[in-house]
Parts: sequence; C-alpha cells; structure tokens
Amino acid sequence: MRFTSEASSGGVREQLFALGEVPGVLWTPEGAAGPRPLVLMGHGGGQHKKTQGIVARARRFVTECGFAAAAVDVPGHGDRPTDENYARIAAENQARVDAGAELAPLIAGFQALVARQTVPEWRAALDALQELSQVGAGPVGYWGVSLGCGLGVPFVAAEPRVRAAVLGLGGALASAGAAARITVPVEFLVQWDDERVPRAQSLALFDALGSAEKTLHANPGKHGEVPAFEEDSTLRFFARHLG
Repeated sequence: MRFTSEASSGGVREQLFALGEVPGVLWTPEGAAGPRPLVLMGHGGGQHKKTQGIVARARRFVTECGFAAAAVDVPGHGDRPTDENYARIAAENQARVDAGAELAPLIAGFQALVARQTVPEWRAALDALQELSQVGAGPVGYWGVSLGCGLGVPFVAAEPRVRAAVLGLGGALASAGAAARITVPVEFLVQWDDERVPRAQSLALFDALGSAEKTLHANPGKHGEVPAFEEDSTLRFFARHLG
C-alpha cells in the first residue's frame, strides 16, 4: 500500500492510497493508534470512493463511533482507467433498455461480472488496511447499496472477517446464491418505488440472506431517495455489532 496524500479536518484524518492499480481512501480519528473497527464502503454505479455520501458517512463513523472507514474505486470508476470491456457491455445494455429490454436482469449480469474482479481486490485492500497501526485487526463491517450491494453480497459471503453488513437497493437475480452464504447480521434497505430494482427482486434477496439476524428497512420513494434518517440507523447498527 502506497499513500499518495493526507489531510486532516474536524478530528478526521483522510489518507488517499494506491494498492497496486487500485486507488482508495482511508479515514481514521486524528492521532489514532491501536486496533479499531473498520467499515469498508462500496460506492454506487457511476460514483467513486469520495462521493459526497461516502465521505459524509465515513466522517460520522470516525467522529461518532471512533471507527476507521475506507472505500476504493471499483473498476471503471473514479481514478481508475476506463475498462473497454465493461464500457462496451454498459453501452450494449443501455441500447437494449432503449429498445424495450427489462433493466434489472441486465444490471444483475453486469454486477456479477464486475464482482469477480472486485471481491479479490477488496479482500486484498482489507489485508493491507488491517496491517496499519491506526486500523489493526479489529472487527470489520461492510456498507453498500445499489452497485455496492451487487458487489457487496459476494464480498461479504466470501470474507469471514466481516461481522455485520448494511446492504440494499439490490435484487436477487445475480446474488441469491451468495446471499444464502451470508450468516452475519444484516440491515437491508428497500425503496418501495424503486425504478431500477423491482420490489419483488429486493424482497427475494432479503429472503435469500442466510442470516439469523436480518432487518428489512423499507421506505417509500425511488432508487436514490433513501431517507436521511437511515444513516442514524446505520451508525447504531454498526456500533451494536462492531463497537
């Protein structure tokens, strides 16, 4: 892991890093030393590791919980180069939707493809982050909705260090098999009027989760209209399971 920049404000230390060709960012309490919980966050489609919501959430993890938080750019996003294969598939999918094809199966297939690359990258990032003195080998949580859910379900299923996860705005078409292997506590977000993920698919994914402790948070509104108060619930959830 190579750090490329560092800044501090409001008690939060932000460090940009590169792990091979994968760029990421780590937030920790200023002056932190010793192990602490770490929440890895997966950004949404078309977003990046420092999207406004990711940064705001990370700062709350740090200032209100004393956690570390991290995010990395997934392939074709943020500071990563354009992946010609992914870009071609995305363009083809958009053309199919314009011609009348159903969106959800196309999203599911694309996310399953990207997950095969992303899951090992995130596990390698977790290895490197937990070697840092300001993070250490403490408990790990995962947060990710939309694309972050499509990639996060197979990641959480594969990574035994993750003790709790917040997921949502995703469907079962590509993720049901991996979801069945998840046994950690899960808080799952559904937007009742989601125009990108059919409600039935979201509920099927929740049902597929193998967790004994799982909670469905359903709110009216479209895909990008998750109520702000769900952030408070997210912090309480991770404080309960990681703190």
